[in-house]
Amino acid sequence: MKEFWNERYAAAEYAYGKNPNEFLAAEYSRIKSGDGVAKVLCIAEGEGRNASFLASKGFEVTAVDQSTEGLAKTKQLGKTLGVEITTIEADLEHFEIEPASWDGIVSISAHLPPDLRKKVHRQIVSGLKPGGTLILEAYTEKHLDMPGIGGPPVHQKEMFMALAELERELEGLDFVLAQETERHLHEGKYHQGLSAVVQVVAQRGGNKV
Repeated sequence: MKEFWNERYAAAEYAYGKNPNEFLAAEYSRIKSGDGVAKVLCIAEGEGRNASFLASKGFEVTAVDQSTEGLAKTKQLGKTLGVEITTIEADLEHFEIEPASWDGIVSISAHLPPDLRKKVHRQIVSGLKPGGTLILEAYTEKHLDMPGIGGPPVHQKEMFMALAELERELEGLDFVLAQETERHLHEGKYHQGLSAVVQVVAQRGGNKV
């Protein structure tokens, strides 16, 4: 898969555009810190559109992705916006989210095989600080019947997400917003048109430390 993403991100254009995901842009202010600058982890971050946006809002952002090309463009986009982003090149299968380390974790279209997804989601629950916030948007299987472009291919439909599964996989978080919905996407070449998605904002109980 690394080769696939490196090839996709090697083009000069940004595959999913330079603007942040609209759901993230609407909900990011829920991420707060009780002790200075909030630390945010963006997983499967690709070319950095969401990480750059968050850094421009004053967050301390770390972007994780397996693609060398994607992370190079993350750095490039951050430089254009005048912000610093820490990048980590790693497959999520081998990346460990340290417990109680993050004020916010962002997962936008981080589609993974089910076993790996469950592992990552368990790490997200433990990786948030008390009061920390997860913001997640992903495609649902209903998208296969939608006109929009995006999401896993039909032969990998096990990588779609569903709210009922997320509620189980993210047990331990309090769901502030949780819905399966349809919306029009305008995110570069590969996320376009009427699409079926699941959206979650969830927080770890407790006060900021």
